[in-house]
Amino acid sequence: MWSAAACSFPQDPDGTLKRVTGGVLRVGVSENPPFTRWPGGAPEAGESGEPSGTEVELVSAFAASLDAEVAWVPGSEADLMTRLEESELDVVIAGLQATTPWSSHAAITYPYATSIDDKGEEVRHVMAVAMGENGLLTTLESFLLAQDLAP
Repeated sequence: MWSAAACSFPQDPDGTLKRVTGGVLRVGVSENPPFTRWPGGAPEAGESGEPSGTEVELVSAFAASLDAEVAWVPGSEADLMTRLEESELDVVIAGLQATTPWSSHAAITYPYATSIDDKGEEVRHVMAVAMGENGLLTTLESFLLAQDLAP
């Protein structure tokens, strides 16, 4: 016989939410205006600069809700997803769509907002966190839900 009281869900096997709270949230950013922008265009990894855009603003507010600083890390989606899988990043933002092929490499948030593409089709947007870091994922999703941006 086992006891559910001994379990606490959701859990973060790597302790991401605990580490980030009052610490540093490492956010990978791939340029995709208007969601994510870098001054003067996408910088190479290691270059300084502060990104902007709607997702940057959301993640900045999320980090503030955790009393966390944000370390912005530029890169391509492929590079950032690899770094997310290797636990070098906590969140990836890039104007990702709910149909992203990266869903087999990362935990994808529920669609938090919609936009209309060039064909007039509705696009649902998501963010990505490391697989298994369900405490961070649910905390981010709760934050996004409280912003009343849901599709």
